[in-house]
Formats: sequence, C-alpha cells, structure tokens
Amino acid sequence: MNPWWMILIGGAGMSAVMVVLWLLQKRTGDAGIVDVAWGMGVGLLSLFFAWGSVEGDLTRRIIVATLALLWSLRLSGYILYRVLTMPEDGRYQTLKEKWGTAAQGKLFWFYQLQAVGSLLFALPMLLAARSTAPLGFLDYLGIAIWFAAISGELIADQQLSRFRSDPHQTGQVCQRGLWHYSRHPNYFFEWLHWWAYVCLAIQAPWGWLTILGPLLMLHFILNVTGIPPTEAQAIKSRGEAYREYQRTTSAFFPWPPKSKQVTI
Repeated sequence: MNPWWMILIGGAGMSAVMVVLWLLQKRTGDAGIVDVAWGMGVGLLSLFFAWGSVEGDLTRRIIVATLALLWSLRLSGYILYRVLTMPEDGRYQTLKEKWGTAAQGKLFWFYQLQAVGSLLFALPMLLAARSTAPLGFLDYLGIAIWFAAISGELIADQQLSRFRSDPHQTGQVCQRGLWHYSRHPNYFFEWLHWWAYVCLAIQAPWGWLTILGPLLMLHFILNVTGIPPTEAQAIKSRGEAYREYQRTTSAFFPWPPKSKQVTI
C-alpha cells in the first residue's frame, strides 16, 4: 500500500478516535483517558503500517509490529488501571483550573494534538516495516534495547506501586530501587525504548529521520508533558520532602545521588 495513503488513513482514524474520547471525558470528568488512547494508537498504527508495507522484509515487519504492540498494551493497560481506580491525574486537574471556562474547547484541541503525536511516533515503525535490508546486528541491538527498556519500566512501576500501597509511606517520597538513582526512572526507560525502533529502521531509506523520535520524546519529557507538570504536582502534595529529593537526585538519567546537606 502507498505509504502516504497509510499515513492519511492512520491520521484520520486517530483523529476520529480522539473526538469520541473527548466526548467521553466530558461525561466522566476524567481527561486522563487520552493517555490510554495515545499509547494504544501508536501500537495499532504500527500494526497497520506493518500489515500494509508488503514491500518490506517480512521478518522485520513482524518484529516491529510485535514490539510496538506489546509496548502499547503494557503502557495503556497500566494507565487504564490508574484511570479506573484513581482520581483524575493532577496534571489535568491543574490544566482545567488554569483554563477555566475554556477548558473543554482547549481539551478538544489537546486531544487532537495527541492524535498527531500517535501518528508521528508510529512513523519510525512505518520506515522500519518498509526496509528491505536483511536482519543484522542493528536489528538485534534494537531488540535488546527494547527488552532492557521495558524491563526497566516494569521494575520502576512495580517499585512505585509497592511504595504507594504501604500506608506508612503516605505523603512520603519514593526513593527505593531505581527511584534512588533517578526521580523519573520510568520516563528514562520509556525514552530509551524509542531507540529500539531507530536501530530497526536506520537502514531503510530516510531511516535516519527516526532519530528525531527519541529527541522529540526527550523534549516532551524534560520540558512539556513529562517532568515539569509531574514535579509541580509532587511539590504540591509532598512539599519540602520532594524539594530535598530534587536537590539530591538526578531528574532523568540514573546517577548516584548527592549527599544530603546538613544544616547546623
């Protein structure tokens, strides 16, 4: 299938899905459902792109579709559980308060922006699926990166979940395991995971463009929808304890923490 037609169909489909979900969040009052759809959209678009790219190497198409779909199922399933069992994400509560009476109109376009994001982050899978190069070292490296990154995310999520389930830790800051070395190890491993698709696509025509994926993801995590709103909410709920965590612990890349300052 012509790749431009696949992009057009995929983009239109995601836009329509986001309209339905925007209407749903108006009824439920929980805007967090968009995070479920964003990740699942990337997985389904990757499956569609792999299916339609009949010119590409079949084995790589299967690998790309499988890895992207497994990633999206894990991430979307985790977020869906939180949406169904926890109050609305504090980031969306803050946005609604900030936007006031214009909140729903701005949320509509925010949802559409997420549709565009799903499409953009699925494009590396399209390039990888259309590659005719035989499997080689870079492909196996990509698979290894994927497994390492997903394992890191699973461990980080499990450590945070155990911490939150402990009633003695209410109002405290999780500094166990991976969270001892990074304030956001889940974001770090999520970013690392996107390099897997670079390795799978880099040999394809225009494959070098896939490097923009991890770079764009890094920008969003560090400056837009990742760390800034998450930490603003953490300071709001945990105060000085979280500020001390910020002073001693790396924000993103895992690194041994600094010694705590002792004041006399």
